[in-house]
Amino acid sequence: MNRRVASAVSWDKALLVLVVLTVVAGSLMNPDFGTASNLGFVVQDIGEVMLIALPMTLLVMTGEIDLSVASTAALSGCVLGWVWHTSGSMPLACLAALGTGAVCGAVNGLLVTRLGLGSLAVTIGTLGLYRGLCYALLGDSTVADFPSAWTDLGFSSIPGTPLPYVTPVLVVLAIGFGVVLHLTTLGRWVFGIGQSAQAARFAGVPVGAVKFWLFVATGTVSALAGIVYDLRFASARPDGALGFELAVIASVLFGGVSIFGGAGTMWGVVGAVAFLGVLRSLLQLADVPPNGLTIITGGLLLASVVVPVLAGHWQSFRERRARARRPASS
Repeated sequence: MNRRVASAVSWDKALLVLVVLTVVAGSLMNPDFGTASNLGFVVQDIGEVMLIALPMTLLVMTGEIDLSVASTAALSGCVLGWVWHTSGSMPLACLAALGTGAVCGAVNGLLVTRLGLGSLAVTIGTLGLYRGLCYALLGDSTVADFPSAWTDLGFSSIPGTPLPYVTPVLVVLAIGFGVVLHLTTLGRWVFGIGQSAQAARFAGVPVGAVKFWLFVATGTVSALAGIVYDLRFASARPDGALGFELAVIASVLFGGVSIFGGAGTMWGVVGAVAFLGVLRSLLQLADVPPNGLTIITGGLLLASVVVPVLAGHWQSFRERRARARRPASS
């Protein structure tokens, strides 16, 4: 287990170097890439994925997963639009959206922790359920009459900077989740549950409660991402945030978090999201079709799962060879 943790720590440093090299290479290839306005656009473009990836990191580290996050974001966004349209109150609409996300996460958490169902199967089911509720709520219509003061927060920059308004939210939540994971008792519980849930129970860790509240946190932050998404595009629609679950899972695994749980760092995931963001921007400036990024994201997701397993087998093989040679050399 220590080898897995050490590997994750070294990988997050390598990701930082990879992000810097990509930015430098992109700036050399296209002068527009390294401009402040384009980097601000990159931050805006990765905002929703970054938000969802933060709590997802803790969840995956416990050995669970939530594939319904994009549908949760979309449903929360639809609730935002519906409540605004019917009440005329944006604060109330935002609270309703966040509450929707928390309920979606709680449903997932209860099915996993109370009924003992696998999170993969559960969240595949709720992925379809929550997306269907989007269409039940809005049909094929779109709510696009949000107040301009709110939509400006979605796509405008902080005065005097090229950074979008979502930037402080990303920084605060990234630091907050990082502190929780690496510097608190809850973080130690997350690592322990991922390494061995049974051993964690024997040690007095409330495994079920931890997993349940991580599902709730993931659903709530996904709702926040849904609000950011709606304000950025100035509309609420049932097909919003399509495909975000792939980008989120790819970022978490590519960031060094083990799919089996128990290993990873928050900073590695932040670096992975940043890398995918600058790579996406570079491909767009190079006129690469949108499907190109989907192929690359899928490839990184597959590599994130396969490479650690192959590396583990290779390390085990080397250790067996070293043990086999020891008697002969003595």
